[in-house]
Amino acid sequence: MLRVENLTYRIGPRVLLDGANAAINAGHRVGFVGRNGTGKTTVLKLITGGLQPDGGDIEYPARWSVGITSQEAPHGPQSLIDTVIAADKELVALEAEAETATEPDRIAAIHARLHDKDAYTATARAARILAGLGFDDAAQQKPCNDFSGGWRMRVSLAGLLFTQPDLLLLDEPTNHLDLEATIWLEDYLRGYPGTILLVSHDRGLLNRVPEEILHLENGKLTLYQGGYDTFENTRRMQLEQNEKLRVKVQRRRADIQQFIDRFKAKASKAKQAQSRVKMLEKMQPIAEHHEEGGVSFMFPDPEELSPPLYSINGVTLGYDNKPVLSHISLRLDNDDRIALIGANGNGKSTMIKLLAGKLEPMGGNVTKSGKLRVGYFAQHQTEELDLTVTPIVEMSRRRPQDTDQQIRNHLGRFNFSRPRAETKIGNLSGGEKARLLFALMTLTRPHILLLDEPTNHLDMDSRQALVEAINAFPGAVVLISHDPHVLELTVDRFWLVDGGKVVPFDGDMDDYRSLLLGIKSSQNNAKHAGQKSQSISKKEGKKPSLKPLLAQLEKAEAVVIKLSAERDRLNHALTDPKLYSGPPAELLGIQMHLNRTHQEIEKAEEAWLKIQEQLEELQQQQ
Repeated sequence: MLRVENLTYRIGPRVLLDGANAAINAGHRVGFVGRNGTGKTTVLKLITGGLQPDGGDIEYPARWSVGITSQEAPHGPQSLIDTVIAADKELVALEAEAETATEPDRIAAIHARLHDKDAYTATARAARILAGLGFDDAAQQKPCNDFSGGWRMRVSLAGLLFTQPDLLLLDEPTNHLDLEATIWLEDYLRGYPGTILLVSHDRGLLNRVPEEILHLENGKLTLYQGGYDTFENTRRMQLEQNEKLRVKVQRRRADIQQFIDRFKAKASKAKQAQSRVKMLEKMQPIAEHHEEGGVSFMFPDPEELSPPLYSINGVTLGYDNKPVLSHISLRLDNDDRIALIGANGNGKSTMIKLLAGKLEPMGGNVTKSGKLRVGYFAQHQTEELDLTVTPIVEMSRRRPQDTDQQIRNHLGRFNFSRPRAETKIGNLSGGEKARLLFALMTLTRPHILLLDEPTNHLDMDSRQALVEAINAFPGAVVLISHDPHVLELTVDRFWLVDGGKVVPFDGDMDDYRSLLLGIKSSQNNAKHAGQKSQSISKKEGKKPSLKPLLAQLEKAEAVVIKLSAERDRLNHALTDPKLYSGPPAELLGIQMHLNRTHQEIEKAEEAWLKIQEQLEELQQQQ
C-alpha cells in the first residue's frame, strides 16, 4: 500500500500540500487530478524522493520499485531496442555479471534472478512495447539519435514500461503520443500488474484506465471510487449536499443570534441567552466552497457559403517531388465535422496543410470557394509568436484596422481578462498560448477550422471548453487529436490516412480502437513467437521452465477474481431502491462501469485460458 500521512509542502509562502492524507492499495490503478498548479507533479516527486516534504510521511513497502516518467529524452548511438532494455539497470548488470562470475552459488543466484525478471524474453517484451508506441521493426534497430525529441520521449516511456516498476508514476504520458499509440497505451495500462498513479488531462484515459480517482484541491487529497465521470458526479453531489448543510447551519446560527440579541438584556431570559451564546460558539459555520473560475471561449460565426467548401479530385501531395499521399478524391461541406486518423508519419498534417493552403498539390485538382476563409491551428505556430509583446500588441499587428476595444473584445471570447491580455506572451502558460492561437486564427471569422493537435497544452476544463466551442461553431471542422474523448464528442466522420491514401473510415472511435488493438495483438503475437524460438535456440535448446507460466497464471487468476468482485459490488449497488430515485447520472455511471467490468472480465478470462492452454502443452511436452 502507498500511504500519504499528514503531508505538508511549501514553495515560499505558498502552501501546496496542507496535511494531506491518502491510501492507495497495491495493484490499484488510480487517476490523479486537480487544477493546473495545485501540485500534482510535486506529489509525484515527493513520492520518488526527488523533493523532501516540510512535514508528514510517504510510506510504501521497501521491496517496491518505483518508476516515473522522465522529462528528458534519451539519446546516443544505441538502437531503440537496446536503449529500452538498458532502462532496466538491474537486468543489464546481471547479464554483465553472468559473463564473468565464477563462484557457483553466485552464478546460481544470478540466473535465478534473471529467471524472475523474464530475462530470456526481454528483447521480445521491449519490441512489443516499442511497436505499441509506433516503432516498426526497422525503426527499432535504428540509433536513438536518428529520431526527433518527440519520438525519443516515446522511447523514454517505453523504457519505463519495460522496467515494470511496482509503483508506476505517469505524468501526462500521452503528451508525445498520437491517437494510435494512446489507444495502445490505454489497453496496456489496463492489464498492468503493478500499482499506477496517473496524471492526465485525457478524460477518456481517466475513464478507461483508473479504478479510482485521487483529487488534489486546497492542499488536501481525496480518493473517489470509479473513473473520472463517476468522480465528477460524486463530487458534484457532495458539493450540493455541503451547500445545503451550510445554508441550514447558517439559518440556525441566525435564529440563535436573533434570540441572543432579543433576550440578553432581560434578567428572566439571561440564563437561556447565555446558553445560546455557548451553543453558537460550538456551532462553527461551514465554509462556502469557492470554485476557481472556469475556462470558456467561442469561435465567431462565419458568413454562409454555398457548398462545397472544397472539392478534391485525384490529388497527389508530397515534398521535394516525393509523394506522401496519392489519388485523393474527397469533398468537404459547410457542416462537416471530420477527424483525420492514422499513425504519426502517415500524412495527416500533410493533408491538413493542403486544406490550409500551406501546401500546393503535385497533381490533381482542388476547387474551393473564392470567398472561403480558413482558420488553421498547429502547435508549431507558438514558436512564431513574439514572446516580448502582449496578446493585444500581437493581435493589433495582424488587425491594424481594428480598434483597441475590438481587439480586447475578441480576446475576451477566449477567456483573456484585462491583466492576462496585457501580460507578455513569454510569461503566459502553455494553455494560454494555445488560446491566443485560437484567437489569432479566428480574427477573420473563418468558414472552416483546421485543428492539428489543439489539446496538447490544455487542461481538463480548457479541453471541455474547446469541445463546447467546436460544437457551437456553425462552420466546418477538420481535427487531428490524440484525445479520443474530444473526437467522440465533436466529429461525426473519419478520414483514415494510411498507406499513402486518404479514405473515409466507416465506423466510430470504438470500431477504430478495436481495429488497432486487433492489428497490434496479431503483430505482437507473431513477433513474440519468433523471438521466443530464437531465444530458445540461443540457449541451446534449454528445457523451458513451468515457473514463469505458473506465475502468469496466478496473476491472471487474481485479475479475474478482482474483476468478479467489482462486478458483484456493482450488481449489489443496482439493487438499492434509493439509486433509482436519485440523480440519473449516478445510475448511468454505475451501469456504464458495470458494462466495462463485464468486458474486462471477458478479456481477463480469455487471457487466463490462453495461459492455461500453454501450460498444459508444456506439461505434455515434458
